[in-house]
Amino acid sequence: MPVTLSSHRVALDGITLNVVEAGEGPAVLLLHGFPDRATLWAHQIETLAGQGYRVIAPDLRGFGDSDRPTEVDAYGLRTVIGDLVGVLDHLGAGEVRVAGHDWGALVAWALAAFAPDRVTRLAAFSVGHPHAFAGAGHRQKQLSWYMLWFQFPGVAEAQMPADDWRWFRDWAHDGAGRGADPLLDQHLADLERPGALTAGLNWYRANMPPEIFAATSGALEIPAIRCPVLGVWSEGDIALTERQMTDSQRYVNGPWRYERIPRVGHWIPAHAPARTTQLLLEHFA
Repeated sequence: MPVTLSSHRVALDGITLNVVEAGEGPAVLLLHGFPDRATLWAHQIETLAGQGYRVIAPDLRGFGDSDRPTEVDAYGLRTVIGDLVGVLDHLGAGEVRVAGHDWGALVAWALAAFAPDRVTRLAAFSVGHPHAFAGAGHRQKQLSWYMLWFQFPGVAEAQMPADDWRWFRDWAHDGAGRGADPLLDQHLADLERPGALTAGLNWYRANMPPEIFAATSGALEIPAIRCPVLGVWSEGDIALTERQMTDSQRYVNGPWRYERIPRVGHWIPAHAPARTTQLLLEHFA
């Protein structure tokens, strides 16, 4: 039987988020990153729902069809965690299995650490534990150079859209042109909306200012992760080293599993959809 996806608005304190839902059963929370939306997980939403899970996939604040506050402070990690707890409470979802990619992975790590009673299993794609990321060495700092560039209001906003988003297409999509990849087309369509690029960049400005970027240890005291964790990294990632994922095991007190995906770039859920779904079904079982 085909799986029915519904999309609806959830009004929270000061923000309204768009949330995609499908299926019935144990709850699964799927979190995307920059510059994505909930449908990054389209393959996983359909299959997980078909396998007896209730899938909840929000457009995080600033992305997709959710509200886009203008203030940098509106994108702080604690605020985003509050959004997610609010969504889960609104939908009557208590404990959840969580998967995150990119910024969504960082948020998932934080949710599992600071709301451990809500997270039974965690799957982190591409981005490792915040302390592992901070301590991953000079190579990781080199790959993360763009985070410093994003700090200057108006600069990236002026340069990134130039020449039909040439810099972004070269950096994030290996120089692909429009029409070459549905994910790229979705990225560009979303980024071209009024205020969307600044909203996405404000995630970096709120959570990765220069003093945190330069640090070799995490800026926050983060409790150890108690639930089972799956860490997934792809060898073609443009921005993240393998070390920052494998070192994440140091901060996990529960069972740990690591998977390395060959010949795939950063966008694992979209570009390795079958493998991603398989790993989630195994880990969430």
